[in-house]
Amino acid sequence: MKRPKIACSGPIYNVAVDILKPFGEIVIAEDSSEKALLRILGGAVGLVLRGDGAGNARVIEAATDLKVIGRSGVGYDNVDMEAANARKIPVIITPGANSQAVAEATITFMLTLCKKVIHWDTQLKQGNWMSRFEESSGDLDSTTLGIVGFGNIGRKLAELIRPFNMTVLAYDPFVADEVARKLDVEMVELDELLRRSDFVSLHASLNETTRGLINKQRLNLMKPGAYLINLARGGIIENLDILYEAMMNGRLAGVGLDVFDPEPPVVNHPIFGLPNCITSPHAIAMTERALYRSFKSMATDMAAVLEGRKPQFLVNPEVLQ
Repeated sequence: MKRPKIACSGPIYNVAVDILKPFGEIVIAEDSSEKALLRILGGAVGLVLRGDGAGNARVIEAATDLKVIGRSGVGYDNVDMEAANARKIPVIITPGANSQAVAEATITFMLTLCKKVIHWDTQLKQGNWMSRFEESSGDLDSTTLGIVGFGNIGRKLAELIRPFNMTVLAYDPFVADEVARKLDVEMVELDELLRRSDFVSLHASLNETTRGLINKQRLNLMKPGAYLINLARGGIIENLDILYEAMMNGRLAGVGLDVFDPEPPVVNHPIFGLPNCITSPHAIAMTERALYRSFKSMATDMAAVLEGRKPQFLVNPEVLQ
């Protein structure tokens, strides 16, 4: 009888290998596609999905021995939950493991944009020293930050931003006002948040209600010269076209994008030619510490399921009942 497998859509950290290898051979797919995963699913009792790893119904149905799915992150929009629930397969996520890293990355984008870091770097390297007298940078001080999605990451961002003397608003229909008040944050409706904020940072999960949440109509509510940051999921913004239009007409002074829909994006879109559009390949929050915590948390909970114990962070607890 062949030894069971732990099938992975991409490389995993050694801490996860050490925790999971007693349960089966660690097998890494050539890439994160459905086709590549289908080739390694025979005998897989565990499935690790990194990034955009395909967790659709065909993959889940093909893994006939599957007992648990692990996501090395908080989002699970690439997992067909209906298919997983039908098979009573627990889906593990890692909320909180990367909250600090994502919050720090958000502030990095905010500062890079308002301080015009890319612009000044370009001017200096082009020998344009006199550009320093032609325009000026902005500040976080005394401006307003709007946080869309006030879970672990949104709350961590609210904590870290305190020294910058910003007013902080948040929108999240599932968070009580008293939770926000403890962090000196005002809960408001989304449209009010967009009207009042100088910086808007997206940290909501992607689902049926949040897909396309930021559309052309909502962008038009924002202050002229505001900044939009997205480190959540690309699909929360309707498309890149509306961002490009808003940047060209001055509604947005800049955007910071770590996530896209689809991923990778088509980089010949004109938005990528704008110096006030700063980007990263869904990687700016992938710090060593965050990845270690995420993989350790995921693997520990996957091991719990494989040993018949209750995991800590489970999307679908009903499958264990």
